Amino acid sequence: MNARLLRKLTFFNHFGHRASVVAKSVLFKGLLLVFMAAAPAKSETLVSFKDNEFALPTVITGSWETGNLTVDYNKLRHIDGRDEIPEKRASAAFVDLGVRRVQEDLKIPTIVGEVKVIATGQSKAARFIVIYIHGQGGSRKQGADDFTFGGNFNRLKNLVARSGGLYLSPDFSDFGERGVAEITALIGRARGGAVANAPVVVACASQGGTICNGLALSPIGGTLSGLAFLGASPDGRLLQSDAWLNRVPIYIGHGSNDSVFAISKVEAFHKRLSANNYPAKMVRFETGSHGTPIRMTDWRQVINWMVGG
Repeated sequence: MNARLLRKLTFFNHFGHRASVVAKSVLFKGLLLVFMAAAPAKSETLVSFKDNEFALPTVITGSWETGNLTVDYNKLRHIDGRDEIPEKRASAAFVDLGVRRVQEDLKIPTIVGEVKVIATGQSKAARFIVIYIHGQGGSRKQGADDFTFGGNFNRLKNLVARSGGLYLSPDFSDFGERGVAEITALIGRARGGAVANAPVVVACASQGGTICNGLALSPIGGTLSGLAFLGASPDGRLLQSDAWLNRVPIYIGHGSNDSVFAISKVEAFHKRLSANNYPAKMVRFETGSHGTPIRMTDWRQVINWMVGG
């Protein structure tokens, strides 16, 4: 039996399917050898990986500590300077394709139907779970693409896999109630194969923000460990949600020149959070466009903050 099939069998097993003991043993040992050689320190969730390459640009105003900062985004530096083919293929220095060894394209049965998802990382006893929700016109493939958005998804996959976590990039039926139900069911299945009380962080891009809003407003909202809005528009009703009551950390990344969701509305929402001493951080990418936060967000900084690492 080849290694790829063994990985798939084991992953399905932890979402409720049967698999052989041999398959589980082989995958577990392989993951340990490839991605757990340097276990993360107790004080952090995500280990270091290409931190210098993906660090936030120079801060213009504010600071990460205060939770509100504007950074100096520059297209020539952060697209043309990072990409071999601008906006299509990141330069080699920004990617590590070894993570593909623990990546599978799966169909997961749930109580609301089958969910297609590209899963990367620890299929058994994941220490934490990160889920990426794409926007209009996207698919599960966006969040697993190693070369677009300057290689930032490749970094996210490596960060999660090397730190003993599970990263999921799913498809879903719509941006309404059906989509929220499917992602809720997927979270339940993922939690079933993870360690007890594994943190769950959901990052939503563009129109995918409606999924994050829906999750926050649902009973599952208060059980999440973090919500990230990337070029997305948070719903003001979050201030009366279970997520709000349980003080689920919120990260907002937004380009000042976003032509889809005006930054003024997003900044006003963040101001309301700050006024209530809510755990929230916002990064304004000066001159950035709609997709800039997906390219420029420092995943390690954001997720470590959310889960207390």
